[in-house]
Amino acid sequence: MQSFIANLEKRRSIYALNDKLPVTKKEVAEIIQHAVRQAPSCFNSQSSRIMILFGEEHDNVWKTVIEGMKRVGVSGDALKASEEKVNGCFASGAGTVLFFEDQQCVRDLQKQFPSYAANFPVFSEHGSAIAQYAVWSTLAQGKIGASLQHYNELIQEDLKKQHDLPADWKLIAQMPFGGIVAPAGERTFVPDEGRFIVKGL
Repeated sequence: MQSFIANLEKRRSIYALNDKLPVTKKEVAEIIQHAVRQAPSCFNSQSSRIMILFGEEHDNVWKTVIEGMKRVGVSGDALKASEEKVNGCFASGAGTVLFFEDQQCVRDLQKQFPSYAANFPVFSEHGSAIAQYAVWSTLAQGKIGASLQHYNELIQEDLKKQHDLPADWKLIAQMPFGGIVAPAGERTFVPDEGRFIVKGL
């Protein structure tokens, strides 16, 4: 149990990334796929859909983010700061994992279990979060840095067109990853009081 907790402690938001991975790209892709397969989902829906991008495909995700910002009116110093962050913290890595949720799976479950219909979109988000955490923690165990980003509305439709993705795939998160240039800072926690309740010990 303690070794599992120790592994979870390795998962941090790493923003200083390079494109030098400690293992091959193929091994990284296999690690990610295995982590997602093992992640539980509500009603065993397995609704998570994953894209793993390297090289120019990875670079293009972050170019698309910048173009999306320009399209919604980000300009001047704000655009410059955003470009520096995107290029220095995300595009600088070796690859990107795109997390989607298949909305057809959600609709099928709503029809099959109508009494839970209102809950399935939320359950879908829960399943994605578990998959994200599984991938993030597994990468950290392999000494691969990553962070979790959410530029969803800015880039979803562009990415679907670029990669000819199904219309029912909803973009949930982006995870840039790569070699660790610098570790995360010291982690802080809110007080346990008011956060945890333990009874019956």
